[in-house]
Amino acid sequence: MLRTTTAILTLALTAGAASAETLRWARAGDSLTLDPHAQNEGPTHTLAHQIYEPLIIRDQTGAFEPALATDWAPSAEDPNIWVFNLRQGVTFHDGAAFTAEDVVFSFERAKSETSAMKELLTSITEVRAVDDHTVEFVTDGPNPILPNNFTNLFMMDKDWAEANDVVAVQDIANGQTTFAATNANGTGPYTLVSREPDVRTVLDANPDYWGVGQFPLEVTRIEYMPIQNAATRVAALLSGEVDFIQDVPVQDLSRVADTENLVIKTAPQNRTIFFGMNSGADDIERDDVEGANPLADVRVRQAMNMALNRGAIQQVVMRGQAQPTGVIMPPFVNGWTPELDALPEGDMTAAQALMAEAGYGDGFTIQLDCPNDRYVNDEAICQAAVGMLGQIGVNVNLNAQPKAQHFPLIQNGTTDFYMLGWGVPTYDSEYIFNFLAHTKDGERGSWNATGFSDADTDAKIKSLASETDLEVRNATIAEIWDTVQDQTLYLPIHHQVLNWGMTEAVGTEVSPEDDPKFKHFSMN
Repeated sequence: MLRTTTAILTLALTAGAASAETLRWARAGDSLTLDPHAQNEGPTHTLAHQIYEPLIIRDQTGAFEPALATDWAPSAEDPNIWVFNLRQGVTFHDGAAFTAEDVVFSFERAKSETSAMKELLTSITEVRAVDDHTVEFVTDGPNPILPNNFTNLFMMDKDWAEANDVVAVQDIANGQTTFAATNANGTGPYTLVSREPDVRTVLDANPDYWGVGQFPLEVTRIEYMPIQNAATRVAALLSGEVDFIQDVPVQDLSRVADTENLVIKTAPQNRTIFFGMNSGADDIERDDVEGANPLADVRVRQAMNMALNRGAIQQVVMRGQAQPTGVIMPPFVNGWTPELDALPEGDMTAAQALMAEAGYGDGFTIQLDCPNDRYVNDEAICQAAVGMLGQIGVNVNLNAQPKAQHFPLIQNGTTDFYMLGWGVPTYDSEYIFNFLAHTKDGERGSWNATGFSDADTDAKIKSLASETDLEVRNATIAEIWDTVQDQTLYLPIHHQVLNWGMTEAVGTEVSPEDDPKFKHFSMN
């Protein structure tokens, strides 16, 4: 709910010196929506974490931390039930009490068709309120890692949603806008003061937050400004217009680090950057091959994989700030192995031979869809790939645009060749498979624009949610990765490295999820 006064807006919109408690924050792209279940995307979740809260959260180290639930465990009577005890005395920003009814509502909403979070909840058959502060989650077979799926699953006020006609999740992929997209009523440490998408969002500390006294909460006001242009973003930090930027361009790291009163903090991110290809269609639209789909031939996909010089991208484009990889899974994740991470052989002669075997010795033309405001040097990576693929006859027309226009192409399946980055907040391969390898069927596979569909693989993916023998489960994970790799469904590029820039007054460490939670920050 908006709490706006003339005095607050005047202060928020005035450039220049801010009080010690105000944090002026910038990054390349804005949150796509304030609806907490409409988009499963990092910057969107990051803003939501300041306003809304899940039952369980990850702290700045990636470890579990109680949020709106104080404890959770499988039921002693039934292994198909998880019991969560809720924090008492919590209120939403409008003063309404937080109860189990809100949890049931939020999970049912997040399981609905237009929700971007539904793949996380496919094993849940029922959510029920035992009393005002106890919730049971009934699953289709024992699910040993169910809590891992809850860290970005935010709780909404049922009455607020009903009163404002936002029971249904915003259909962001098809351009819908709703009251929940621009307004918010959470339980989190900050309340929404004003929201101008792609311009500025202002948040104030929640004086009634349940965590007062438990967290530093030294940031009392947040002024969030997306600045897409890298040079402009860095200039804002150097000039003192902002205090904290998440994505310092790699070419400016030394410049920022060498500036008095500024610091750079770096850490590996739980995210991998890769290209996806529509290999499942009989024909594709954005190529020059009539009546056929060159990407449907695994030899073409293998040749493209071999043509990508990840070492050159690491050194030239990323200035060393990336870890080249052969798999779309960060090392943080259960299922990762050094063998999967090994780079494909960069043999251009062999790649050209594969193209000829597939019948494309003369090459073909295709469009690559790429964001220009989401990942570190995203457009520059795509530009480098264009040149590399051209060496084997794959002539690429680059279509770079903001993520707000780019992501719907993937979600709606209207792209043939695209860049995507994937973080894994559950730290488990099942998360990747549910979104990126399972058949796109309305419940799973919402980000799988490859067209890959295999009933045996789908069955293996579904089995992961209820397999309690971890040795058997990990063996199944390995089998699924073998399929993904053998089919060359994706072209991995690198694991991303995070570089946060800030004034010396800002005290924090880099989160591997790239999701600063400002209630943990100190302001010196």
